[in-house]
Amino acid sequence: MIARQPPLWQRALAEAVTEPAELRALLGLGHDPGAESAATLFPLRVPRGFVARMRPNDPNDPLLRQVLPVEAECDSQVLFSTDPLGELGLRGGDGVLQKYHGRALLIATGACAVHCRYCFRRHFPYAGENAAAGNWGAALAHLRRAPDIREVILSGGDPLSLADHKLARLADALDSIAHVQRLRIHTRQPIVLPERVDDELVVWLSRLRMRKLVVVHCNHANEIDSTVRRALRKLSACGATLLNQSVLLRGVNDSTGALVDLSEALFAAGVLPYYLHLLDPVQGAAHFDVPEARARAIMRAVTARLPGYLVPRLAREEAGRPAKTVLPVTNGRCT
Repeated sequence: MIARQPPLWQRALAEAVTEPAELRALLGLGHDPGAESAATLFPLRVPRGFVARMRPNDPNDPLLRQVLPVEAECDSQVLFSTDPLGELGLRGGDGVLQKYHGRALLIATGACAVHCRYCFRRHFPYAGENAAAGNWGAALAHLRRAPDIREVILSGGDPLSLADHKLARLADALDSIAHVQRLRIHTRQPIVLPERVDDELVVWLSRLRMRKLVVVHCNHANEIDSTVRRALRKLSACGATLLNQSVLLRGVNDSTGALVDLSEALFAAGVLPYYLHLLDPVQGAAHFDVPEARARAIMRAVTARLPGYLVPRLAREEAGRPAKTVLPVTNGRCT
């Protein structure tokens, strides 16, 4: 009997680059001992398809900067913490975080296809807070007891790191809870590992009663190629509303031109720009920080160049707040 081959996306994930020296060699860059030190604090992981979109021989490539460990991550910074959003105080042991009224967030897994160096959960204790434990039983029981929850957000890690049969079982269980009207999936995989949007995913996602939103995470227009556009079209065909959340990152997208190009590329791919986040002050990511005054100035220029529906909301998330803080950038009206 011939063993069933794992899906293409799982094979691509298993072949991801995990050694800084290999990543640098693939791009024609020299050895950097600081990268090795940083990778001991937060491991490197990046799919080879994403590496292929990077410019060789360019240490400042905006895609490379997002994933390459650097020595600056080892520096301890005042005002940067291991729990910048105060999520540890929200844990209930069942993988459910209820930060905002009417919405519950499920930590579906700690696994990601890519380890973004600015990740606000790079220090999160996933082993003790995972909704998948016990086949989702405790998390689902929590949601059934909370009739005010109208929307469930699958997060992580990246929820699409889980196999489709597991996600389908969870989605069907959520679909059976009458007061849950919307399912929101936060994922970077359609961007960094577009193979993940395969026929099996499309099948279970298409059959759901709940309204579906897929919030992808893309920071630079160079991340979007033909394979990504194809994956996004398949998600849209499932009836999902596609939104994007970006993080404003120094040396990656902290310019008017980069953000304008990103919004245009997203919309051409069927995705609406949603939020542009200021960096969450997580320990190890201070070198990505863009001061708020500069962020506002950049967004004023972006607003002058784009129609309002292509301008993401500049926002900051703060521990204990009942919602994200949207930062006004102009007194003018969007057109």
